[in-house]
Amino acid sequence: MLKKRIIPCLDIKNGRTVKGVNFKGLRDAGDPVQLAAKYNEAGADELIFLDISASEERRETQQQWVEQVAREVAIPFAVGGGISSVDEAYALLRCGADKICVNSAALARPQLIAELADAFGQQCVVLAIDATVEEGTWRVFSHGGQRRTDRELIEWAVEAETMGAGEILFTSMDHDGTKDGFALDGLRALRAATSIPIIASGGAGEIVHFTEVFKETDVEAALAASVFHFGEIEIIELKQALRADEIPVR
Repeated sequence: MLKKRIIPCLDIKNGRTVKGVNFKGLRDAGDPVQLAAKYNEAGADELIFLDISASEERRETQQQWVEQVAREVAIPFAVGGGISSVDEAYALLRCGADKICVNSAALARPQLIAELADAFGQQCVVLAIDATVEEGTWRVFSHGGQRRTDRELIEWAVEAETMGAGEILFTSMDHDGTKDGFALDGLRALRAATSIPIIASGGAGEIVHFTEVFKETDVEAALAASVFHFGEIEIIELKQALRADEIPVR
């Protein structure tokens, strides 16, 4: 069995790490470079860096932030935010990123996924999906959760896999920052419909939530932000608990 991954997420705005609830009420969570160094030493398996206002502000991810973080980490490092072309992705990979994470630009032009997979390999392409439940249907949002689309979660995930996405980062906007646990139903549906790795995001508040998501949905990775940023859960203790529950981790 493949070992499960624990992934801290750095949501960046104006050069600072931020965190909110349901994508709103953002508060400062620290310096991204210092946090990256901390997670590199703490046993994180990967790191995801999202420039969350890049798409809304119609700009590319700030390359200097990526370079600074890349100097501090030896673990795989995915970068997202405002990436809309192969050239932009290549620039970030040259700055030290290992993977490219796309969301809004892929929704606007799904062919971007195929172009990135052709250029860098499927393993380099992470599709981020932000969704919320509306009248019983998971509706996908773009631009950092600010714009509703006509896409449905499972339909979009299946199309993206066909286009060449190598991994899906699914964030439940309803669970984001609530610390009430992951969106297990949505993750089960995603797992049943797709064969590529899934990163669960949104809702982690206690160690038991990680145990639940791995045992009940069979996802490959779990992501969290505030519980790691503010020291509510230590990664080493989380991994010890998962091993005690017979969940394989690195």
